Amino acid sequence: MPSRFPGMDPFIEGQFWRDFHGRMANAISDALVPRLRPRYLARLDERVYVETEPEGLPRTIRPDVTILEDHFAARAREEGGVATLVEPIIVPLVMPEEIHEAYLEVQDAATHEVIAVIELLSPTNKGPNSDGRREYLAKREAVIRSATHLVELDLLRGGQRMPMAAPLPAMHFYALVSRARRRPGAQVWPLTIRHRLPTIPIPLAGKDPDVPLDLQSVFDTVYDRAGYDYSLDYTREVEPPLDPEDAEWVRQVLAPNPSCEPCPS
Repeated sequence: MPSRFPGMDPFIEGQFWRDFHGRMANAISDALVPRLRPRYLARLDERVYVETEPEGLPRTIRPDVTILEDHFAARAREEGGVATLVEPIIVPLVMPEEIHEAYLEVQDAATHEVIAVIELLSPTNKGPNSDGRREYLAKREAVIRSATHLVELDLLRGGQRMPMAAPLPAMHFYALVSRARRRPGAQVWPLTIRHRLPTIPIPLAGKDPDVPLDLQSVFDTVYDRAGYDYSLDYTREVEPPLDPEDAEWVRQVLAPNPSCEPCPS
């Protein structure tokens, strides 16, 4: 069943992003292969790094010494001012997490030269001062300095945007196509939750024509195959929170339609 939203479903970000990220990368590859053959390949790859403050972990953590001081101060009051260590206490540690992020390469079938890199940004890529952001920005800079095209899809409202030489319009989502020969200029599609996802060009080598990628069609395929119509909780608030005008629009989109028999759930 299709999403009720015209483009990107805003509920995915706060509930099933990791699942969506992997499915979307695979679906983009599936959509491109028939248009790339036989000269080009679409190959999925994976970036792996260790995030010392994993996604979802609160950024402000009380130091262990503070927890211990609070604990022993309470024991001292109970025992007349003298605290003795009777038993250990359990104190949580910040556990590093190994992060796996899929991305896509368009390669020359004969030489395996990377012609274009297609990136779907993740929350860790957009986390201020995160290991994932540092890793991604280093790779992004290397691609920009090379003869490889960069396609960057930011379908997340939250987090810190990628650095640009000029400010982007204040929108929810962005699709960026940076052609190697036209840098520093890049094509950018600014979008909101009210927009249909665009069809963007995937640049190839030399004078070969671009391959069109219909992002909305790919998203619709992912949404249906993942069963998001029944697994997303549409009674929850959208995360990150929307401004009041957009939140009201979302409520209207989800409101039952009296003329629909039966209405989508």
